[in-house]
Amino acid sequence: MNKTELVEKIAAGAGLSKVDAKKALDATVAAIKDALVAGDKVALVGFGTFSVNERPAREGINPATKEKIKIAAKKVAKFKAGAELAEAL
Repeated sequence: MNKTELVEKIAAGAGLSKVDAKKALDATVAAIKDALVAGDKVALVGFGTFSVNERPAREGINPATKEKIKIAAKKVAKFKAGAELAEAL
């Protein structure tokens, strides 16, 4: 499912126009992004939790040259499914 299809589902499910559904989806995604950038968790009960995970620096191998390379530390977004979502799957 892509963003356009998701907007259509939201519009149909909530009785909104596609324009309003797109605005709502964009606002939701922006709010989640802003919270993660600030280092906060976003917990949606029954759906799941978005959080930031820190990966430490490590040493890897370039598969083309077999040389050792250093992979820098970085922060990544993480999603953990809630109980209701996990059961549904």
